[in-house]
Amino acid sequence: MESKVLDIRGMSCAACAKAVERAIGRLKGVEKVSVNYATEKAVFNYEPEIVDIPNIQAAVEKAGYHALEIVKKDTVDEDRERKQREITVLWRKFTVAAIFAAPLLYIAMAPMIKIVTLPFPSALDPMNYPLIYALVELLLVIPVVSVGYKFYTMGFKAMLNKSPNMDSLIAIGTAAAVLYSIWNVWQIIVGNFIAVDSLYFESAGVIVTLILLGKTLEAVSKGRTSEAIKKLMGLAPKTAIVIQNGIEKEIPIDEVQIGEIIVVKPGSKIPVDGVVIEGHTAIDESMLTGESMPVDKNPNDSVYAASLNTNGTIKFKAEKIGSDTALAQIIKLVENAQNSKAPIAKMADVVSGYFVPIVCIIALVAGIAWYIGTKNVEFALTIFISILVIACPCALGLATPTAIMVGTGKGAENGILIKGGEALETAHKINTIIFDKTGTITEGKPTVTDIVTLSNEEAERDYLLKITASAEKSSEHPLGQAIVKGAEEKGVGLMDVTDFEAIIGRGIRAKIDGRDVLVGNRKLLDEQNISLKEFEEKSDILASEGKTPMYVVLDGKLEGIIAVADTVKKSSYAAIKSLHKMGIKVVMITGDNKKTAAAIARQVDIDEVLAEVLPQDKSNEVKKLQDAGYKVAMVGDGINDAPALAQADIGIAIGSGTDVAMESADIVLMRSDLMDVPTAIELSKRTITNIKQNLFWAFGYNVIGIPIAAGLLYLFGGPLLNPIFAAAAMSLSSVSVLTNALRLKRFKVTRG
Repeated sequence: MESKVLDIRGMSCAACAKAVERAIGRLKGVEKVSVNYATEKAVFNYEPEIVDIPNIQAAVEKAGYHALEIVKKDTVDEDRERKQREITVLWRKFTVAAIFAAPLLYIAMAPMIKIVTLPFPSALDPMNYPLIYALVELLLVIPVVSVGYKFYTMGFKAMLNKSPNMDSLIAIGTAAAVLYSIWNVWQIIVGNFIAVDSLYFESAGVIVTLILLGKTLEAVSKGRTSEAIKKLMGLAPKTAIVIQNGIEKEIPIDEVQIGEIIVVKPGSKIPVDGVVIEGHTAIDESMLTGESMPVDKNPNDSVYAASLNTNGTIKFKAEKIGSDTALAQIIKLVENAQNSKAPIAKMADVVSGYFVPIVCIIALVAGIAWYIGTKNVEFALTIFISILVIACPCALGLATPTAIMVGTGKGAENGILIKGGEALETAHKINTIIFDKTGTITEGKPTVTDIVTLSNEEAERDYLLKITASAEKSSEHPLGQAIVKGAEEKGVGLMDVTDFEAIIGRGIRAKIDGRDVLVGNRKLLDEQNISLKEFEEKSDILASEGKTPMYVVLDGKLEGIIAVADTVKKSSYAAIKSLHKMGIKVVMITGDNKKTAAAIARQVDIDEVLAEVLPQDKSNEVKKLQDAGYKVAMVGDGINDAPALAQADIGIAIGSGTDVAMESADIVLMRSDLMDVPTAIELSKRTITNIKQNLFWAFGYNVIGIPIAAGLLYLFGGPLLNPIFAAAAMSLSSVSVLTNALRLKRFKVTRG
């Protein structure tokens, strides 16, 4: 099963998106189809052995739309130019329509206004020259209908495919007005001059003009919702300077190969990901992490595509190119998120699928009912057209995806990558957050603080450090590496190790200089039946100070303790305080002993501590909280914590650009600032609130607008809705939803 994204062209509303979903979903071998009206993308899984892309494209074409494969080499500039061309064409069409619709409306309305006398050519007087008056209106409406031809071609085609859409509503309504008016022109020609009072050309012309204006404003607003991803796509440089045969040569970015040596001068952008081999500089990585301060780079440090070299010249070896770079993976994450649907959108999707047919039925029934009640064809036609024109599936289709696009884009701009609509929606329900201790609440860079032996003589302490560091040299555990580093800083030479074994969650076993060496935590001692004896009191004191005691056993006897401490991050306390203000319970989980964990917890005001938990048991602890009724988020480094991140309702991974592809997390925080955790939750809350507002107004608009158009107010002595005002209201409804979504761009990110 492969995943595929196609560009869908020709959609005008949510009903169109639903029609495309049905067309693709009917094909054998296709699963999980999701069509996003706002991004104009179809995302689906398919079996290439059963169905191929041309067959899927043909199914979309048959439904009345166009499906195009996304060419990866298309630049952001080309995409922007295409969107701009679409907007330019819409503005041009609206301008042409307005030029003819304005005099058409004036000619139609001026003779009817009795309050003031408006200038009006006597040759067009409908009372004296009804045929000339009618023919001039007909001539003026033809250009308007012509520039709006797509409403008719797409609308009637959708009806023939049994998937009527918004274009269908406009096409039926305005076509009915024009055809009825043409019939009345014929009546005038054959001598029935009273038919001049039954012309609806101005309604059709102004409706098409207003819909074109709404579509233009909608296209402009939709362009603004995807600005964040366009900015990301536009960050990468187009060329790179590589060293070939000892000579610097500028080549297109697509031609850079892994392993090539690249030169980057001050003020230039890093073209691909790699490792510095020569030079020193400071690089602005704000595009990747949201961190404004430049980061110092020296040989062996990683650099990332699109980050800005500020002051020095460096040479680096290309390690990741094209779609493998950190920037490309960020863009992919954001694109996937923007193409996804939140569960809250399901109701709108269901409504959109039945919306247009139901509106057509309501319009027909209301029109017939009013004709039976009034025997007035013009009155019934007004009701019929008003209902068709005021109904707006566009607003329903735009309500959720536009807010998701802006929300995820705003997060990406600040180094907070939310992987999809479902994660965005779930995050606002979180009431419990579990933080891993090492590297999350703490810096993850522990150092040796105490060396305790029976005699506490310096020579004995140095020997204990030497043999422990020798054993830990083969370990990858951060605490073990801290001991090795401590020995190196003290100038203690290391010894050869044989038979090294890592005991997961407990410590290590090794053979050094003929001696059996065990280094680990309290669990390791308990399993080996080794008593703490005279070290117990000192061990408790070290643990109460927030230090981690590492017990060193030589030939079965406890010889001493090496204590290692990990400092708390500056942002930890502020982040946890912010979460408490949001009413969220904060839990810390760690493999450390209870006293050490409790000491760290006190420093940052943790509500609950889960200590001495093995890596494989972390997911079970998450599940226990979920079973107790909590909505749980897990915050970790995305490596040892992967099972727990996957088990949690929301997995939040903290790390640098190298971690952006972590599959186990729902949200990736590019920086190591814990303030991004409450920020991500708050962004989720604000986005979901925005979606609910959009859906409320979209549903509310239709719930109120359609009955008014059907004459409900008129039935009780109120006004009758003119189709022209119905068209204006319909256009404004979509624009208002988009404008509301764009308010999320003002979201302020708080940093620790």
